[in-house]
Amino acid sequence: MLSKIHIKYFYFMGAVLLAYFAVTGTSPLLTFIWAWTSLSLFLVGSAYWFNLASIFRKRQDGTIPWYIRWGFIPFLLGCRLYNHWARKRDSVPSMQKIDEQLYLGCRLFSADLQKIKANKITAILDVTAEFDGLDWSQFEDHIEYLNIPILDHSVPTSAQLNQAVNWLHRQVRANKQVLIHCAMGRGRSVLVLAAYLVCKDKQRNFAEVLQQIKQVRKTAGLNKWQLRALEHMLKQGKINIHKVAWIIANPVSGGGKWQQYGEQIQDELKAYFDLTLKLTSENISANTFAKKARSSGADIIIACGGDGTVTEVASEIVNTDIALGIIPLGTTNALSHALFGLGSKLIPVSQALDNIIQGHHQAIDTARCNQQLVLLLVGIGFEQQMIESASRERKNALGQFAYLDGLWRAVNADITLTIQLSLDDAEPTTLTTHSLIVANPAPFTSVLAQGDGEPNMTDGLLDITWLDAGREPTDKLLSLAELAIAGWGKEGNKDTQSKPPNVPSSTTKVHHAHAKKVRISSEPKCKYVIDGEIFEPADLTIEVQPASLKVFVPYQESTENAIDPKII
Repeated sequence: MLSKIHIKYFYFMGAVLLAYFAVTGTSPLLTFIWAWTSLSLFLVGSAYWFNLASIFRKRQDGTIPWYIRWGFIPFLLGCRLYNHWARKRDSVPSMQKIDEQLYLGCRLFSADLQKIKANKITAILDVTAEFDGLDWSQFEDHIEYLNIPILDHSVPTSAQLNQAVNWLHRQVRANKQVLIHCAMGRGRSVLVLAAYLVCKDKQRNFAEVLQQIKQVRKTAGLNKWQLRALEHMLKQGKINIHKVAWIIANPVSGGGKWQQYGEQIQDELKAYFDLTLKLTSENISANTFAKKARSSGADIIIACGGDGTVTEVASEIVNTDIALGIIPLGTTNALSHALFGLGSKLIPVSQALDNIIQGHHQAIDTARCNQQLVLLLVGIGFEQQMIESASRERKNALGQFAYLDGLWRAVNADITLTIQLSLDDAEPTTLTTHSLIVANPAPFTSVLAQGDGEPNMTDGLLDITWLDAGREPTDKLLSLAELAIAGWGKEGNKDTQSKPPNVPSSTTKVHHAHAKKVRISSEPKCKYVIDGEIFEPADLTIEVQPASLKVFVPYQESTENAIDPKII
C-alpha cells in the first residue's frame, strides 16, 4: 500500500512532468490542459507534503466551494475515473456491516441510496477530503452527517480522531446504524473505525480489531505508518471517548451572554456527548452542581461563565481525572486568555467549543491560598483595589474598561503596604510596596503579574512580582510601564530571579522571583484578591499544586508528532 511519503512524490513528479509538457507544447489547448492539470497535482502534492486536508475546504456538511472544485477538476476527474474502475473490480461490496450498528463503505453515489435505506443507516461519517458529499437534505429519511477531512494514506490528528470517535459513540448510543466511508472503504474509514473500537474497549488492541475488520472486509488495511501513529496516540492517552458531559452555566455572567450563546453551545456539543445542563442561581452555586456532576460519573464538566464560575467548578474537580471545559462568557475571562491565547478574545465561543470537541487537554498547575483554590493569581495592593473598584454595575456599564478605571483609581489612591514576604524556606523579608502579585498563569493583559513576562502555568512554580513604593507619582507610572514592557518583551527583572527578595536592584522598581510556597503577612492585615474575588484581611500561605487540573486547550499539531519522530 502506498504511504503518504510516496504519494506526495508521485503527485509532485506528475506536476513537474505536465509542467514540462505545458512549457514545450505548441498547441494552446493542450498547453492549457497540461498547465491546469499540473497546477492541480501540485496543490494536491502540497496538501500531502504539509498534511493539509483543509486545502480542499470541505465543510462539515460535505460541500466543497465551487471555486475550489474548479481548481481541482483535473485531479477530481482522474479520481472519479479511478474509483469507477476500482469499484467495478472490487472483490467486496460497496458497504458491509463490521460490528453491531457499524458499517464500512466506499464513496457514496446516488445509486447507493437504496442500500443505505435497506440497511436502515441513519448516520454517516465521511472521512474523505477530496469529494463532495451527497445532499442529504434531499433524502426522505433524516440522516445525521459529519465530515472529518482526512487525506488518503495519511493519519488524522488526535483532534480529528477525538471528534470522530465521540461522534460515533453518540450515534451508537442513540441506537443508530452508522456508516463510515472513505473513497474505497479500505484505509481512512478503517483507521477511524479501528480507533473507535479500541477506545470503546480498552482491553483490545489495534491488531485484534483490524483482524476482525479484515474478516469481513478483506480489502481493509493500514500502512505501517498509520498503525504506528494510532498506537502511539492511544498509548499517550490522546484519543478518548467521553461518555457524560455536564454544562454548568452562569446565566448572568458577562451581562447575560448565556442567553445569546446557550442554544449554539448545546446544539454543537450534543452531537458528541450526553449532555446535562445546569444553570446557577443565587441559591445554587456552580460548586454544588460540580459536586453532583462528579458524583454522577461525569468525565467532562464545562464551565460557562466568567473566571469566578470556572474557579468554583475547578475547585471540585482538581486532582481528579475529570476534564474541565471552559466557555468564556464573562467580562474578562483571564484564564481563557492565558490558556487559549488571542482567539479567546476574537472568537471565544467557537474556539472553546472546538477545544472540547477535539479533546486535546493539558494538565496545568493550580495553587492553594489559605485552602482556597487559586487558578490565576493572588494580589494585594493595586490588584485588590482595582477589583474592589470594578463593581458589577461598573462592569456592566464599562465592560473591561472598568478594570482600567479601577487601576487608575488605585494608582491615585497612593496606598503603601509594608509586608513580610517569605519564599519557600527562606527567612521573611520586609517589603514596602504598592502591589504584590503571586501568579500561576496570567495573560499579558494582567500587567501587574508580568515581572518576568507571562507566567508559565506548567512549570510547578509560582511567579511573584512586586513594585517598590515610589515617593513620586511618576514612580508608579514608570513601574507600570516597566511591567507592560516585561509582559510584551519577556525581559523583566532577570537579575532578581537569582537574588533573595531583600536585595533590590538599583536600576528597576519591578522585582520578580519564583517559589513553590509563599507566605505573606502585614500589620495591619490587608485585604487580598484571589482570581477576581475579594477576601477579608488575613495572613496568606500560598502553595503550588503542580499538574493538578486537566483542562481542554487548543490542539497544536506541531507538538503531536514531535514526541516520536519514528511516526513521521
